[in-house]
Amino acid sequence: MSQKKRLVVFTGAGISADSGIRTFRDSGGLWEQYNIEDVATFEAWVKNRDLVLSFYNERRKQILEAQPNAAHYFLAELQNHFDVQVITQNVDDLHERAGSKKVLHLHGEIMKARSSVDDTLIYNLGTKSIANGDTCEKGSQLRPHIVWFGEPVPEMDNANLLAAHADLFVVIGTSLNVYPAAGILNFVMPKTPKWLLDPGHFGDEYEKELLHVKETAVKGVEQLRAELLKHL
Repeated sequence: MSQKKRLVVFTGAGISADSGIRTFRDSGGLWEQYNIEDVATFEAWVKNRDLVLSFYNERRKQILEAQPNAAHYFLAELQNHFDVQVITQNVDDLHERAGSKKVLHLHGEIMKARSSVDDTLIYNLGTKSIANGDTCEKGSQLRPHIVWFGEPVPEMDNANLLAAHADLFVVIGTSLNVYPAAGILNFVMPKTPKWLLDPGHFGDEYEKELLHVKETAVKGVEQLRAELLKHL
């Protein structure tokens, strides 16, 4: 039996938008009427911990109510044909709930908390919220397991390495504008077939390099399926 080809899929907010999860870019730079600087930076955490915890607790509730969509299930189904590695900018768990087995979260996971003094102490929250006063085993306040704006992206090197070893590479639902994540394309080998599934317009350098399916994630998956299956 021949080894499955390595399919690396890089996903952004657009794939979760079809599940009803709004992004700050859709809201004029706001998340649920909050400025990013007030809820998604370390400075905000220091300034107003209660506000930051409340904001992420509410977002967690929204994600618990959301359901994976056809694009999430499509990627899980592709595991029957390829060795699929998902790299996502999203903090939700919709890929996992749809059945994807290999998911690397670049910007953290909203369904988890971590110690504010030891990044290796990470806890599954389930349906729980994080309250001011909830502490890790070392006695420090728990914070959302999120990479805030201005913080390093610890998994970026691992993501770039996965991209470099891809036999096939797909981008779904991202503007490719946010760095360092957008730089992942620079690590994909030039001859590796690449696709972009997103309704937006992108720069000429991307249009030349990627086969662009100009649809939303859910609407474009059948066209993408046909393209990918040519490479079995």
